Amino acid sequence: MTKDGCDSIESFSTTIGAMLGSNVSKSLRESNVTKNSSCGSVSVGFPISMMITGMVGNTLALILVCISYRKKENKRKKSFLLCIGSLAFVDLFGQLLTSPIVISVYRADLKWERIDSSGNLCAFFGVCMTTFGLCALFLASAMAIERAMAITNPHWYSNNMKTSVTKQTLVVIWCLVLLFALLPIVGVGKYTLQWPGTWCFISTGDREIPGNMFFAITFAGLGIFSLLVTLSCNVVTIRGLIVRCKTKSGTSQSSKQWERLTTETVIQLLGIMCVLLICWSPLLVLMLRMISTQVSSHECNSTAVNSSNMSGRDVHFDCNFFLTAIRLASLNQILDPWVYLLLREILLRKFCLVANAVSNCSVEDHKETPAALDALNKQNQDGNNLHKQESS
Repeated sequence: MTKDGCDSIESFSTTIGAMLGSNVSKSLRESNVTKNSSCGSVSVGFPISMMITGMVGNTLALILVCISYRKKENKRKKSFLLCIGSLAFVDLFGQLLTSPIVISVYRADLKWERIDSSGNLCAFFGVCMTTFGLCALFLASAMAIERAMAITNPHWYSNNMKTSVTKQTLVVIWCLVLLFALLPIVGVGKYTLQWPGTWCFISTGDREIPGNMFFAITFAGLGIFSLLVTLSCNVVTIRGLIVRCKTKSGTSQSSKQWERLTTETVIQLLGIMCVLLICWSPLLVLMLRMISTQVSSHECNSTAVNSSNMSGRDVHFDCNFFLTAIRLASLNQILDPWVYLLLREILLRKFCLVANAVSNCSVEDHKETPAALDALNKQNQDGNNLHKQESS
C-alpha cells in the first residue's frame, strides 16, 4: 500500500466519526507509539497474509454453501448451511473491515494519529472487533446446539426445526451483538488504542470510565459462556453419535457407511473444539486477569511502564501476550471455514480411511488390507453422496 493509501484512511475516519461519536480514550492522541518500524517493515506481512488467507478460505466456504443450499431439499441441512454461511460471512467481513486499517498503520510507521487524527476510526475498529468476535462465538454455539438437538432428539427436531426459525435466530444474534458493541459509543465503556499502536479494543484498566468494567467483564463473560456452551453441546453430540453407531453396528454396507460417517463427524467436532479453545481461551482469560489487576494494553506506551521495576515488566508481559492472544483470536476467522467445511470436503475423508480402521465403532477387529483401502478410495471418489448424509 502506498502513502496515498495510508492517507485515504484519514478521510474515511472523518466520515465514520460522524456516525460513531467521540467516546474514545485520550491515550489515542497522547501515546508515543514505538517508531522502530517503517512503512516497508517486514511486520506488515503478518496482517497482509492473514487478510489474504482469510478472504480466500471464507470466500470458498461461501461459494460451497451457496451451491449446496440450492441443491438441498432437507430443511435440517438447509438450517445448518445457513449457520455455516453466516459464520463465513461474519469472518470474511471481519477481515475486510479491520485488516486494511492495520496494514495502513504499519505503512504509516506505526503512527495511528496519522490516519486517525480525530480518534473516531479507533472507535469503529473497536466496534468491528467486538461485533465480529462475539458473532463468531455465538454462531459456533448456535451450530453446536443445532447439532446436539438433531442427534439427541431427531424426531422433534425434524418436525419443529424450520429454516425460518434459523434465519430469525441469526438476525437476533447479529442485532444483539451489534447493540452490545455500540455501548461505548453511547458512554458505557470505551475503546482504546492497544499495544503496539496498530489496533483498538476494549479498555481493561480504566475503572473511572462509566460502565467500563461492566463492558469489559461482560465481553469476556459472554465469550467464555459461549465457549462452554459450544464445548458442552459438541460433547453431547459426540456421545450421541457413538451410542447410535453402536446400535447400528453390523456387517451390512449401510452400517459401515454410518461408522465412517460417525468417525468423520467426531474428528471434525474434536477439531472445532481444539481450534476454539486455542484461539479464544488466551484472550478471554487474559482479559479477566488484566481487568482484575487494572492493567490496560495502552499503558505499554506510557513512561511509567518503561521503568525497570517489576510491575513495569509484568505490564509489558501482559501487553505482549495480549497482542499474541488477539492474533490467535483473529486466526480463528481464518480457520473457521476449514474446520467447519473445507477440510471435511477435501482432506478429512481421506484421513478417515486410516482412522476408521482403529475406530471404536468398527465391528471388525483387523486392519484393512491394501485392496480394501483401494476399494474405499474408489468409493470415496465416486460416492460424494455419502457425505450428504451428514448427521448434523
